[in-house]
Amino acid sequence: MRDLKWSDTEKKIARSVFDIALQKELAAIMARFKELALAATTPDDLWEIERFLHHARRGIDDKYDYRYSQLPLLFARLVLENLIKREELQKLGQDKLAIIDDVIELNRKYSAEDDD
Repeated sequence: MRDLKWSDTEKKIARSVFDIALQKELAAIMARFKELALAATTPDDLWEIERFLHHARRGIDDKYDYRYSQLPLLFARLVLENLIKREELQKLGQDKLAIIDDVIELNRKYSAEDDD
């Protein structure tokens, strides 16, 4: 995947989809933070909020890797997590779409097998 070539158009699409998904996740984290903060009544609640924020930050930092070699994997994951729609990626090159579709298909296949 390191050999994938990204056109300027693909880079713009990728950046837009990446930013939109990241903002959705950050908005969900903010909403949960506000819920926790409003419900906090003890000092222990503060540490629970801190743990939540630490875990959320690590998850975001680990997940949102904008290296072009990693974007097809991230986009597949975002589709599987319903944070983006596959159609939003339609203007990417066939080489990238093939990787994304393969990852989605493999994930769905193995998830179905786990359900059996």
